[in-house]
Amino acid sequence: METRLNGAGHVAGLIDLGTNSARLLVVRINDNKSYTILNQHRIMVRLGEGEFLKHRLKKEAMERTILVLSRFAAMARNLGAEEIYAVATSATRDAENRDAFLERVRREAGIDLKVISGLEEARLIYLGVSSGMHLRDSTALFIDIGGGSTELIVGNQAEHFHLDSLKLGSVRLSSLFFLPDETGPVTPDRYALLQQYVRNASLRSVQRLREFALDLTVGSSGTMEALGEMAARMNQRKQKHDEDDGVRTVTFKQMEELAKLLCSLPLKDRKRVPGMTPERADIIIAGTAIIHTLMEDLGLEKIQISPRGLRNGLLMDYLTRGTWGYLDTTCSVRERSVLQLGRSCGFYEEHSRHLGHLCGELFDSARSLELHALGDEDRELLHYAALLHDVGIFLSFSNHHAHSAYLIKNAELLGFHSREIAVLSALAFYHRKRAPRKSDPEFAGLDGKAQRTVLPLSMLLRMAESLDRSHKQAVRHVRFVREKGVLLLRVETESEHQLEVWALEEHQKYFVKTFGERFGIQVTSSRI
Repeated sequence: METRLNGAGHVAGLIDLGTNSARLLVVRINDNKSYTILNQHRIMVRLGEGEFLKHRLKKEAMERTILVLSRFAAMARNLGAEEIYAVATSATRDAENRDAFLERVRREAGIDLKVISGLEEARLIYLGVSSGMHLRDSTALFIDIGGGSTELIVGNQAEHFHLDSLKLGSVRLSSLFFLPDETGPVTPDRYALLQQYVRNASLRSVQRLREFALDLTVGSSGTMEALGEMAARMNQRKQKHDEDDGVRTVTFKQMEELAKLLCSLPLKDRKRVPGMTPERADIIIAGTAIIHTLMEDLGLEKIQISPRGLRNGLLMDYLTRGTWGYLDTTCSVRERSVLQLGRSCGFYEEHSRHLGHLCGELFDSARSLELHALGDEDRELLHYAALLHDVGIFLSFSNHHAHSAYLIKNAELLGFHSREIAVLSALAFYHRKRAPRKSDPEFAGLDGKAQRTVLPLSMLLRMAESLDRSHKQAVRHVRFVREKGVLLLRVETESEHQLEVWALEEHQKYFVKTFGERFGIQVTSSRI
């Protein structure tokens, strides 16, 4: 018997069937233009095991894959899925018996599995990875190493410029170069042959990629995540950071060291390398050879690792089209992520957006008078903090500033690095009456740069909150001005709202501590 989750919206199951793994994402599209992830699973099925020599899916591989897909379909339908959208990639599209496999999936699992091309796979990977990054105008090379293919994409935040799919994958190369029962170390000569095969297969693509001016390289897939974890452990630190922003990377030097280490070990010891996923140990050398060779041939010094991929791309694609699509593609990754969190928590969007407007006017006018020297990136963080300051009411009004800070810190907001998330969390914590104190754990845990950002921004956020205390958006505009050497806060209201104006006086003490002077209040009416 099916069990439906209560609540409005539309539930869909999204399935990505790869050469190595099957992934499920069950998501509810809410009426307020947000989504809620209801469940997600990843199971290694090895659909492509033994396929690439005879170009046929093996019976055993099909059996276990259909069993997993049947379970995925049941999970999704039990959660209320009204449709299941499933795509298959390299192993299925290259198999001579794929039609028979697709018919069995349709009959036994009740899933209409769609086979996508390598270029469509690359497009979806681009959507999934780029939608989790704050790229702006930077041009990135995206590399995704799958079980049967490797996708190479060049693009920025707004669009992709180049899509390519190579018949190079960790399962495919392992099948071509290693016997199923081989468990010993891999000699340098054999690894060199593996690299040469990769080099020959990727030659034209590498030549094309050299024409682009790349600002960064981003790697995705289970292979890349495993290599990143092993590199971090090998360097005896939990995670490598780029300029303290919490972004994991793998350098070319680390890749060379990993290749030597992994090749020197028999399979049983390879499984025990710190950071290794044991079930990936038999195909990791092939995956290493692919990325190692591409880095060498393209002169890449390091690769930033993303945990996102095709499954995320399926969701982004689903949210931009059809009856249930709602994503505004003109929004930045950051704004979409912030609105997703706010709407999921049922925030008062009109008040939050108005607060963002007031914060912007306070920030800009204070900067023009040299009350602070913060930049546009800090202004952007203040805007997002204004949007999210009250999300903690979702849990409880009492102590909601602390709840907001917790939700921001743990929501995995996309497009932000760790320091920015720490600043957003602290701003939400201090959006109410009190200013930060050095002894506060929420403030003491920030680095010096973040503290210097939070102090003035939290002051402006508290003032903006006071200016819309009634949540009626009565204060239309606000800005700092100097008249005859006196700092004034000019407040334009559409009606008499003494509550908001009186509330500003509460901030004089901390305003002086933050900016070094008092402000007068000048109220004007915008009524016609």
